Amino acid sequence: MLLVKEDFASTKKNKQLAPPTHVAIIMDGNGRWAKKRMLPKFAGHKRGAEVVRKCVEDAIDLGIRYLTLYAFSSENWNRPKAEVSGLMTLLHRYLTREVDKLHDQNIRLAFIGNRSRLSVNIRQLLEAAERKTCHNTQLYLTLALSYGGRAEIVDAARKLGDRVRSGEINPEDISEKDFASCLQTGAIPDPDLIIRTSGEQRISNFLLWQIAYAEFIFLDVLWPDFNREILEQAIAEYCGRDRRYGARS
Repeated sequence: MLLVKEDFASTKKNKQLAPPTHVAIIMDGNGRWAKKRMLPKFAGHKRGAEVVRKCVEDAIDLGIRYLTLYAFSSENWNRPKAEVSGLMTLLHRYLTREVDKLHDQNIRLAFIGNRSRLSVNIRQLLEAAERKTCHNTQLYLTLALSYGGRAEIVDAARKLGDRVRSGEINPEDISEKDFASCLQTGAIPDPDLIIRTSGEQRISNFLLWQIAYAEFIFLDVLWPDFNREILEQAIAEYCGRDRRYGARS
């Protein structure tokens, strides 16, 4: 899908539309970026991690309140061991070097996904980061790590089953709101806009429940080449869409 080459600031002024409250990004293309430059995949992942830092800053500047980044899927464990090891090294480095900076920027950091497959050291860093930043209010930054949307839905169903078994709730009384509260994202609003880089046009098991009414933008750009201008163009296209939620305009 091609973006409309439209300036975000003028779009916002003319249409009096705010940016999306919650943007979720499927960050794809690190490996292809490195291959095009005849570099090892790790170089692409390293560059992608640098882009994450800038994307967070740009999101704050543009008025986005919630940013969710798909960093490592449950399926990514099937990649070569050397590549997975490199990704875990980058994650460890990010958690040890960036959390204090994020805290100083008043950013709240949260993580979704299956933590049991992560090392004990990384799990401890995740928990410490969440505790340290839990009262921050500038931006709610969620990183999806070892995450799969189907697994999250199954886990939510189990939690509801436990509530039924304990007599806390009757099966016939279960609502969509009850189910959503059992998801790992239960404390934040659903995404308004999903962006995927690299030219692929699929969801890849990401936030399957939460994206029911999200707008989608698929970009040909590889994640390491993602920048503020591209994010602004995506927001401009989002602002130009008519979101009807199944009703007439």
